[in-house]
Amino acid sequence: MRIVSLLPSATEIVYALGLDEQLVGVTFECNEPARARSDKTVVVGGKDTAGMSPAAIDAYVRAQLAAGEDLYALRADALAALSPDVILTQDLCRVCALPSEHVEDALDYLGCHADVVALDPHSLDEVLHSILAVGHRADAAARAETLVAGLRDRLARVAAQAAGLPRPRVAVIEWVDPPFTAGHWVPDLVAAAGGLPVAANPGGRSAQTTCEVVADAQPDLVLVAPCGFDLAGATAQAATVIEHLPGVPVWAIDGDSFVVRPGPRLVDGVEAIAWMLHPDHIPTPPRGRIRHVATRADVPAATSPSA
Repeated sequence: MRIVSLLPSATEIVYALGLDEQLVGVTFECNEPARARSDKTVVVGGKDTAGMSPAAIDAYVRAQLAAGEDLYALRADALAALSPDVILTQDLCRVCALPSEHVEDALDYLGCHADVVALDPHSLDEVLHSILAVGHRADAAARAETLVAGLRDRLARVAAQAAGLPRPRVAVIEWVDPPFTAGHWVPDLVAAAGGLPVAANPGGRSAQTTCEVVADAQPDLVLVAPCGFDLAGATAQAATVIEHLPGVPVWAIDGDSFVVRPGPRLVDGVEAIAWMLHPDHIPTPPRGRIRHVATRADVPAATSPSA
């Protein structure tokens, strides 16, 4: 079976299932594992936003969508040359990937008869079910069931470790300029970690907001998890949030790896967030995942823990 992934998260799922030998095509954003782009044919391109500020990226996205332009370019000839049996895509967010109807239109034009599978989870549980869906379609149902069972065991372990502990109020900011609240599965990550998500839209779209609205939700802490940025990028962006939320501890997390991509590593994100909330009860996660940035106050913050 020849598989093409048009989603970074789907690429991660395929590799986690041990199906990388069957994966023949990916997107320019598929960077986990790092070898994905070097080993496979890139069939979707797009604008390189590295070096652009969050405000500049937001302005570009809004301008493209207002003009009816796509954010991603399907390299149709390259796709057809791969003769895929299955194409993994989505309809959840035009900002995140090419919509499935665009792929289907291209296949019709090319006379290609691949099965287009849209992965559109809105919750953490649906993310796990999407892993099962990929496994089933790729004739690897047993592998998928084993993988998901392991992920559920890890979530159950976190729940047991956090049972009976206070549930801090957590606001997750998925974009900082302008600010966007947490949506879809992201509030579930906070709840699974033993926190109470606030200023959020569980199961629904992330929505533009203001730091004043976030402050009105009275969070005990704020977690900055910007889409498309690693821990260093999230840490830099958290500085703008700190200025608007005096007295509230602000943390940063590698959002691209552990929060916004609906794949297996969301459970890594839950474990990191759980440690942030309950450091005396949860094992410290590997370094490079999450970091306490600062708390705006008259007295400088103490040395910031990180993982």
